[in-house]
Amino acid sequence: MRPGLWEVTTSSDLLWFVPQIPPEQMEGLKDLAKEYGLDMPKIENGSATSSTCITQAMASQKNPPGLYQSEMGCTAKNATHAGNRYRVDFECTGAQLKGSGSAEGTFVSTEKFTGQTRFNGFLQGNPVNEKADISGRWLSSSCGDVKPLQQ
Repeated sequence: MRPGLWEVTTSSDLLWFVPQIPPEQMEGLKDLAKEYGLDMPKIENGSATSSTCITQAMASQKNPPGLYQSEMGCTAKNATHAGNRYRVDFECTGAQLKGSGSAEGTFVSTEKFTGQTRFNGFLQGNPVNEKADISGRWLSSSCGDVKPLQQ
């Protein structure tokens, strides 16, 4: 996995409902994301797309960028790598996000990955049982204004 700026896209059934969220509630979600140091991803057509900065240390761990979610109270565990395949479990114990899940997929190259995530728990007290497709592609060795996520 190359360090630098990555574009990560997540697609799920749940994301199709985002356009139905009232504007004032969406502003609240954006404010919540900012509290955790995150920018709200671009969401359209059932997909969320965001930019992520991957440091050399993160790249050395060989985990896809979407798995660095310590800002939301999530920690990765049981990470395994076999060839170009990865699998990792995660547990979320933050105030807004509680539950557990897993992610698995394939590094197609050092500049591209695809996979799926599963999560079962609660988001802001509401039950969530979600499966999502995730993909990432490397954009540049420079992250520009995008700050690395906390591990």
